[in-house]
Amino acid sequence: MHIYPPINYIEPVFRPPSEANSLILQVTNGCSWNNCTFCEMYTQPQKKFKPKSQHDIVEDLKRCAQPLAAVRRVFLADGDAMALSFERLKGILLAIKEHLPTVSRVSSYCLPRNLKKKSVEELAELKALGLELLYVGAESGNDLILSKIDKGETFQSTVDALHKIKGAGIKSSVMIINGMGGVNYSEQHALDAAKLVNETQPEYLATLVLFFRQGEANFISAFGDDFIMASQRQLIQEMELFISHLELEKTIFRSDHASNYLVLKGILNRDKEKLLGMIKMALAQDERTFLRAETSRGL
Repeated sequence: MHIYPPINYIEPVFRPPSEANSLILQVTNGCSWNNCTFCEMYTQPQKKFKPKSQHDIVEDLKRCAQPLAAVRRVFLADGDAMALSFERLKGILLAIKEHLPTVSRVSSYCLPRNLKKKSVEELAELKALGLELLYVGAESGNDLILSKIDKGETFQSTVDALHKIKGAGIKSSVMIINGMGGVNYSEQHALDAAKLVNETQPEYLATLVLFFRQGEANFISAFGDDFIMASQRQLIQEMELFISHLELEKTIFRSDHASNYLVLKGILNRDKEKLLGMIKMALAQDERTFLRAETSRGL
């Protein structure tokens, strides 16, 4: 029988695919930035950003203690728990240790801007208390594209944050969005995204495809008249360019998000040629390559 965690969520709640078996502990509501023009995650009125009180978080943990006594992983929701101060985060991690002592890994989404006022020493202390993994949505490494999508970050601000994370001994998972620059900026997007990843050497790398459940009109209007949505073939060609320019030591790579047409998995650069071979088969429409049907894609 599936046991649902007795937590008072403000819906909807999102998590990375790899956190499917984690306890989702909502410590903030919504996203502290929430201006990215491509993002449809926190658009509902009830998702306006607000930190959850320490009292309510502790009460949630107390209610979870008995039914989820053996829980191993906790994901701090919503969009950016790292917007909280060092002291607040420290208090949350200590409370997790107290009420769920079997937890071995805590993770969170992380906007680069929210690490500017946190030192490497503070992050290392959070790591010692269980914060093992931060998911960083870089989206692109191209400053023009980042400006057009109102990401509020630059190539350098993301690189600085990822270096700070690594310096604290915390693992990072970087996300790049395939098709973010459309047709006209596809080459710059692929090359600069590869450059960002090469400079930071994250432990994990994931790609998803630009996808609009509610329609792309608002995004295109904000981006500019030069945005042209990439076709399936153009998206796969962009992935080929991106992967071909990666120079990684040991990064676990996944493009298995539900938005992707082509599912790729491997360790880079060990499996680089194998992945490029799969892409070539997809471009050749080889029947051995699995491509998701449009009706099977989603968020």
